[in-house]
Amino acid sequence: MKKTVRSPGSATVINAIATGRGSAFGIGLRVVAEAELIDSGVECISREGADTALMELCTGMVIEYYGVDAGVRVVTSSNLPVASGLSSSSAASNATVMAVSSLLSEEFCLEPMEDLEMLNMAVDASLKAGVSVTGAYDDASASFYGGLTVTDNMERRIILREQMENQKVLIYMPDRKSLTAQSDVPRMKLLAPWVDMAFREVLDGRVHSALTLNGILYCASLGFDPGIALDALEAGALAAGLSGTGPSFVALAHEDSEADIIDAWENLEGDVLVTSVDNEGTRILE
Repeated sequence: MKKTVRSPGSATVINAIATGRGSAFGIGLRVVAEAELIDSGVECISREGADTALMELCTGMVIEYYGVDAGVRVVTSSNLPVASGLSSSSAASNATVMAVSSLLSEEFCLEPMEDLEMLNMAVDASLKAGVSVTGAYDDASASFYGGLTVTDNMERRIILREQMENQKVLIYMPDRKSLTAQSDVPRMKLLAPWVDMAFREVLDGRVHSALTLNGILYCASLGFDPGIALDALEAGALAAGLSGTGPSFVALAHEDSEADIIDAWENLEGDVLVTSVDNEGTRILE
C-alpha cells in the first residue's frame, strides 16, 4: 500500500518574525510525498536531492505517535524551490506527516490524527530541525489548509482563515538562497511597530496593501532591493513584496497585467515563475 499527499507552498502577507503574528496564502507550487511500508527503519528520498533530515524527523515522529513497529519509506518530488521564502519546509513537513499518518492509521486500523494534530506535529518538526525561527505557523497553516490564514505564531492560533480570490501569482527568484534560520532576527524585530501596522491592514481585509507594506519593510531589514517590488507595482501588480526572508519576491495580479510584470522583471538575474493561488491545501491524492 502507498499513500500520496500533495502540499502547496505559501507566500507571505505578513512575516511573523518581527511580532510573532503573521499571515500567508497557499500557492500553486507544491511538494508531493509518497509513503509506503518497508521491512524496517526510516528511509527518505528527495527526487530533487534536497536534504531529507526534516522528512526523516517527521516520519519518526508519526511512527512514535502511533506506537507501531513499522518501517517507512517516504519519497518526495517538488516544483517548489528550497530556501526561497516560499515555505518549502512547511510543505515538505505537512506532506510527509499526512502521508505517513494516513499510511499507518489505515495499515494498523488506528484512529487517524486530526488536522490540527498533523499541523502541530509538522510545526514541531520544523522547530526541532532548526529550519524555522517562529515555527512558521502562518506558513504551515496556509500550506495545510490553503487560502489565506492569519495567525498568532507564538500561541499557535489561527485568527482568520478564508479563501483567497483567484489571482495570478508571479514570483521573481534571484540566483541565491536565503535560509530563514540564518537571518538577523534582532534586526528584523526593530520593524515591529510598522509590521504591526501591516498586520492590522490584513485583519481589516486589505491583503494587497498589507503584503506590499510588509514586503518593503523586510527588504530594508534584510538588504533586498525594494525597487523589485515597485517595478511590479508600476507594471500593474495589485501587490508586491518580499516573501518570507527572501530571496523571492511575490506579486499578485490580474491576468491582463501578467505580461507587463514579467517584462518588468525579465532583465533581473534569476527566474520568473507564474502560478496561481491554492485554496485546496494539503490533501491525499487518490
